[in-house]
Amino acid sequence: MPARKGQALTHMTEIERKFLVKGTAYREQAHRRMEMVQGFLSRDPLRTIRIRRMGDRGWITVKGKTTDGGTTRMEWEYEIPPAEADALLRLCLPDPIRKVRYEVPFGGHLFEVDEFDGENRGLVLAEIELTSSDQAFDKPEWLGQEVTGRPEYYNSQLSKNPYSQWNK
Repeated sequence: MPARKGQALTHMTEIERKFLVKGTAYREQAHRRMEMVQGFLSRDPLRTIRIRRMGDRGWITVKGKTTDGGTTRMEWEYEIPPAEADALLRLCLPDPIRKVRYEVPFGGHLFEVDEFDGENRGLVLAEIELTSSDQAFDKPEWLGQEVTGRPEYYNSQLSKNPYSQWNK
């Protein structure tokens, strides 16, 4: 699929770690807050296909199988017009993920903290993208238990097995 003017196709190896979040101190440290909805055309662990709508922008993302203890996978992301994102969201599997994302700079890195809504209300996760799976980074006081590599915390899995239905 050729890139359209002003839109880029990105291909990269994504290396990230994921954590539960304690408290709400991250909100005051955030430099950006965005509401988003995302649905899945495929939740197959070998090839997840996600549609995301955030503000006046949309994306289609293909993610490969997670490797290296759950930290690494191939990712292709392409920005699409908002109307196309909306049309594709209507084709997605039930149920879409709704969340508010906070971008929080800390210790030279950017943490993305997601407060989930709907059937996943009460779940708050933080992700940090790194250049290697063993890269050291400073941890803010609100960063809780690491859940990297635990499939139940993947957004694709939360859309079919929401947090509200877990036996906690």
